[in-house]
Amino acid sequence: MNRDQIAEVLTEIAVLLELKGENPFKARAYTNAARTLQSLNRPLDELFAPGAEHIKGIGESIHDRIVEMLAKGKCAYYEELKASMPPGLLEMLNIPGLGPKKIKALYEKLGVETVDQLEKACLAGKVAVLDGFGEKTQSKIVEGIKFRQQYASRHLLSDALAVAEPILENLRSHPDVIRCSTAGSLRRSKEVIGDIDFLVSSKNPAEIIAFFVNQPGIMNVTAKGETKASVFMGGGIQADLRVVSDAEFPFALAYFTGSKEHNIVMRQRAIQRGLRLNEYGLFKSDVETRDPKLLVSCKTEEEIFQKLDLAYVPPEMREDHGEFVAAEKNKMPRLIEWTELKGSLHNHSNWSDGRETLEEIAQHMQELGLAYWAITDHSKSSFQANGLDPARLRKQLPEIKKINDKLAKDGDEFRLLTGSEVDILNGGKLDFDNDLLAELDVVVASVHQGFTQSEEEMTKRIIKAVENPYVHILGHMTGRLLLEREPYKLNQHAVIDACAATGTWIELNSNPYRFDMDWRLWQYAKEKGVKCVINCDAHKNEHAGFLRLGAGMARKGWLEKSDIINTLPLKALLVELKKKRQKLA
Repeated sequence: MNRDQIAEVLTEIAVLLELKGENPFKARAYTNAARTLQSLNRPLDELFAPGAEHIKGIGESIHDRIVEMLAKGKCAYYEELKASMPPGLLEMLNIPGLGPKKIKALYEKLGVETVDQLEKACLAGKVAVLDGFGEKTQSKIVEGIKFRQQYASRHLLSDALAVAEPILENLRSHPDVIRCSTAGSLRRSKEVIGDIDFLVSSKNPAEIIAFFVNQPGIMNVTAKGETKASVFMGGGIQADLRVVSDAEFPFALAYFTGSKEHNIVMRQRAIQRGLRLNEYGLFKSDVETRDPKLLVSCKTEEEIFQKLDLAYVPPEMREDHGEFVAAEKNKMPRLIEWTELKGSLHNHSNWSDGRETLEEIAQHMQELGLAYWAITDHSKSSFQANGLDPARLRKQLPEIKKINDKLAKDGDEFRLLTGSEVDILNGGKLDFDNDLLAELDVVVASVHQGFTQSEEEMTKRIIKAVENPYVHILGHMTGRLLLEREPYKLNQHAVIDACAATGTWIELNSNPYRFDMDWRLWQYAKEKGVKCVINCDAHKNEHAGFLRLGAGMARKGWLEKSDIINTLPLKALLVELKKKRQKLA
């Protein structure tokens, strides 16, 4: 088990102990140990080797359990705790607003063991009368249950990619595979997907089907035919495979990639030209057919679009979101490639709630070939994220300068940028004064509390913040957490207009739980002249990989290299960072 997996187990042990009503100090010890573990810089194998000195903040029993997980990949104590609790109680933790203490009370006082039982108890009014609950809490629990049910079969793009990409690589390596690809919402880079679609062309479909259903990670085979198979992967993601002939492949790929709305328009365009388009081909016919004698030969998707008098539409844009007008006029944007991104301007270090030190971040991002990386740790009001007060932030600035001086001395061009993710407080006031913000290279302004304000209040609050001349970037504009939390009420078009008027950039937060601002609004923002910043909001070095995911969302929003600030080289970026202050100061 790796560091993250062990820390997750320790955190879950703490939750289980709270559910059982154990001594709160015991539960807190596991929570603190998980945090300590995440902050350690040396390899765990060294730190927990036989004879190694015990780490401060990790008691002997927890130390032994970490050693057990490193050696065996599991923890017997954790498994025993889980087995001692009704599994439905753990499922309740996924309902917004329900923590271990409330779940324990519901279990003890009402005998509630499952989400279904909890919903029935709420609808019967039994929860509202309990001490510490009330009508408002009961109503929120019902809303939370409905929210979870609504997204029960939905999955984050990042989770789907983690499952799909190894299988796709294995399919590519099979000698009987001619061509293969993912399709569906995954290929379109939708932020949330239902299932994973694989498409393969082969002369030996039976061999491919047999190979597919025996892939690692498959939990259950639900269907297996001559040319199709359906399986369930870990995490409950369904994956479907279709095997077609190579002549059918481009048509099947186009059909199973496009959204329903996109495909309807494609079929209508074919009919208008005396043709029929389906998953099997493009045919010279006025009725549905699979007659190979009537097939219009197309070896690629590009040729299909060409036959329908359209420029090629990239997969991410196939949403019937204006792509046909652009393709008819041959005015398709040259979409951003993730390799064109030079760095991220919203990231965290272990000074707040990130894992790595400034030195470790600089070394890692430099090794990735990036040009810059901004350190924008939380401001003081984000106390839950160990936010920095002015004194701590001013101590961080010379530490970053020291690293940059060493990089310059060694002849390296990579640089860390100073910054802050400063909280937008109620009324639009910022968590730091302007004199401190003026000392920073990059200022990201974000909302982290007060989500229940009215649309009018929240809109005014954010607009006031972006009018501050020291704010460069509006961070995760709607505060949404995909599959977990709805966006707060906000007039997004009014905020975009305000950013256009003030020259404030809007973040495309590429954390897979956020993807905020939503891709559907970027065309409007682009028309208004608002620049995008694709940011990782990184809390670990590995989160640099979010740049690729963010680029996928930017492509869905029709964004090109020139629309995105962090495609600029360092010198040009520094010039742009100064422009807003010169304009509005």
